[in-house]
Amino acid sequence: MESLDSDSERKRLTELYSQMSLGELEKLADSAQTLTELAQEALQTELIRRGSDIRLSDPVVDPAENRSTKVVILERFRDLPSALLAKSVLDSAGIECFLSDENVIRMDWLWSNALGGIKLQVREEDVSPAVELLKQKLTDSLNMEDMGEYTQPRCPG
Repeated sequence: MESLDSDSERKRLTELYSQMSLGELEKLADSAQTLTELAQEALQTELIRRGSDIRLSDPVVDPAENRSTKVVILERFRDLPSALLAKSVLDSAGIECFLSDENVIRMDWLWSNALGGIKLQVREEDVSPAVELLKQKLTDSLNMEDMGEYTQPRCPG
């Protein structure tokens, strides 16, 4: 079914491009990265058919694609709340991170030791800033402009 759709779309695009002027095709070729692969192929075919030396523009490279895909374990946690707190700190700083084995341990926390805990993972290039963020100590009090000083509650004992 999908090949029928792509065949009909290819025919439609071929017909459309054959009716366009060379100037219109050149404008389209300048923004080729916005076209689907099928549209790019049909456009390139039409340009070759006309004997044009117009080339499709190079695709825009997404900087995120150049990032390392190697993920390393930054820290291990026995309990889910601690892992979620650390993950939220990194998430709020814009550092992409992942928890592994959290669902298994959430279902039965006794598995934590057997699995090596909940693993907080980050990309290799994010290790240094992530470590610095997680090293930060919680303050005992905050000075709020409108409310005065706020003291963190502590468990007695």
